[in-house]
Amino acid sequence: MVVIRKATAADATLIVDMIRELADFEHELNQVDATPQDLLRDGFGANPRFYASVADWDGQPAAYALYFFTYSTWAGRPSLFVEDLFVRAQFRSKGIGKALLQHLAVIAREHNCFGMHWEVLDWNATAIDFYRSAGASIRRGWQPMLLMGRAFEELSLSKPLS
Repeated sequence: MVVIRKATAADATLIVDMIRELADFEHELNQVDATPQDLLRDGFGANPRFYASVADWDGQPAAYALYFFTYSTWAGRPSLFVEDLFVRAQFRSKGIGKALLQHLAVIAREHNCFGMHWEVLDWNATAIDFYRSAGASIRRGWQPMLLMGRAFEELSLSKPLS
């Protein structure tokens, strides 16, 4: 049976372990730099930058979701952005992912969000089918953008135009 609980500082190492499992599944393990100390600093202090939930299956850590709130100028309300929703391989097909997604929807409603959004890799047909079965749709015409690494450093260090 699944039990979903709010993550605590004591879960930081567990969450990093699952982040690494997710990255390995997505063939990007070499991109993970996050440490338990990073999560402690950014998620469990006075002003958290993210929130997390852990799903346990019969007392064993089976999944996690990490999320934060954004704001839509068009809707005039916040939204909940799901950064990660991951179910460990041995616990899949038990309804844990759906329970976590529903848990996040309840949180979003409690925070007056107009909805939730996230990204999914285009090759992950299983996840896409799962999200569609929950009523989600792929946003066509919008492309995710990312500025990082050298380009980010150069832009952040450049002088603004006068």
